[in-house]
Amino acid sequence: MTAIHPMTREYAEYLHDESRSVGSADSISFPADEDGIRSVLRALRTRPDGSAAAPPPVTVQGARTGLAAGAVPGGGHVMNLSRANRFLGLREEDGVFYLRVQPGVVLSELRRHLAAGTIPARGWGRADLRALERLYAGPEQVLPTDPTETSACLGGMAACNASGARSYRWGPMRPHVSALRVVLADGDVIDLRRGRVRARGRRLALSTESGRSLEVDLPRYAMPRTKNASGYFVEDDMDAIDLFVGSDGTLGVISELEVALSPAPAVTWGVSCFFDCEDRAVDFVAAARPALRHAAAFEYFDAAALDILRSQRAHAAAFASLPGLDDAWGCCVYVEIACDDEESARGDLARVAELMSGVGGDPADTWVARTDVDRETQRFFRHAVPESVNMLIDARRRADPSITKLGSDMSVPDDRLRDVVALYRRTLAEAGLQSAAWGHIGDNHLHVNILPRDAREYAAGKELFGVWAREATAMGGAVSAEHGVGKLKRDFLAVMYGGRAVAEMAALKRRFDPYCQLGRGNLFDPHLCEGGA
Repeated sequence: MTAIHPMTREYAEYLHDESRSVGSADSISFPADEDGIRSVLRALRTRPDGSAAAPPPVTVQGARTGLAAGAVPGGGHVMNLSRANRFLGLREEDGVFYLRVQPGVVLSELRRHLAAGTIPARGWGRADLRALERLYAGPEQVLPTDPTETSACLGGMAACNASGARSYRWGPMRPHVSALRVVLADGDVIDLRRGRVRARGRRLALSTESGRSLEVDLPRYAMPRTKNASGYFVEDDMDAIDLFVGSDGTLGVISELEVALSPAPAVTWGVSCFFDCEDRAVDFVAAARPALRHAAAFEYFDAAALDILRSQRAHAAAFASLPGLDDAWGCCVYVEIACDDEESARGDLARVAELMSGVGGDPADTWVARTDVDRETQRFFRHAVPESVNMLIDARRRADPSITKLGSDMSVPDDRLRDVVALYRRTLAEAGLQSAAWGHIGDNHLHVNILPRDAREYAAGKELFGVWAREATAMGGAVSAEHGVGKLKRDFLAVMYGGRAVAEMAALKRRFDPYCQLGRGNLFDPHLCEGGA
């Protein structure tokens, strides 16, 4: 039986995640497998004398790399799954390899094992080992989902439907998840495999392993046709597995998952394209999306982001190896080209030069990374921006602990990219707030980060986010494109879908979790859920 520990200072790090939010809890556990998860959930419902207890809130965590405070507890119990990190098996079907893992497997470790051919296979059956031999004999395989934090765990990536730069080409986590085992709040289990159970319209019928039937009415709202990780995934006749991917830990605890692997591109080149102004960069992206056959990612860094890097390179030893930035460069679009041969890559590279010239840019204002060393330099450049902003805010927090960085996560359809960029620039100027923007411009999904200096600017920034949420929604967009909703963006969910739709989400949650234990405070106010319990 997995031990439940009192929450002491020894476990203080488990009260926060990368959002910089800090919560509270009474106890914590570290189950290493599904039986451990079930035993903890059942123990939390039982007093020492064996009688039933009022179940406490349970916050499920993995690597705590999230930015929406979904893993930050609001009292009760913390269940951390980082020790549930075994590789469980492998199968091949129609030439596709499907890897089964526990939720605590870390993305960087998965990548390392796939590249080196060292997947831990202890205890695997013969069929799994034969599949592993075929995996190693063929082209290198990868999980295409590409969040910025490669220390993320796969269970957490599934729970928030993570994506990242390469989601432009390969999509978010959801389509790569082929099976899940989910432990419900009462310890019962639902075993899901893609294609096995589908809704009939908006009515979904499931069976648990104990033989219990669960019939649920899915919310009636229509999701935006853009990059979206806002609330429950629902549509007519949907696959049951898609309801749980992106559910922010509110419906059940993922105890196992199976992911579909893909062949790694034989050639990957990165091209950093610099422009003197933002309008040219946006025009370039609009022209490049249909023209570049092998683009895997389009990333953006605005003038403020480049200025932060210039300052870091000049004043911080840890960033001295950053390449120098010409003072005339006002912004950057990073294009990743991924294909099967160098001839195709050269063709796209030539088109990049043509497209830059077509919008008034200079093809000479580029960095092209063809080697591992050059790609690592570009990776350092791209990741140094958010790291530097976090350092800046951490320094300001020492003077005013009430402030944090405010980072947007909104997306809009392709034809509204120019409109949303204009919205950001106009409203930031009117509010007089410092900001820096970067992110996934290929998906019309920029992370606009407001950098408050004091509590007044922090309040003004939060108010501005509300304006952006309303405007992005009116454009047909999403309030959360990749980070999930968690606790920090739950008010935006009502802006996007309306109060009635959020109430329908809460009603759906109660069907799986009648006491509203799991992920309490994620997606919607806990009182909304408890009100119908």
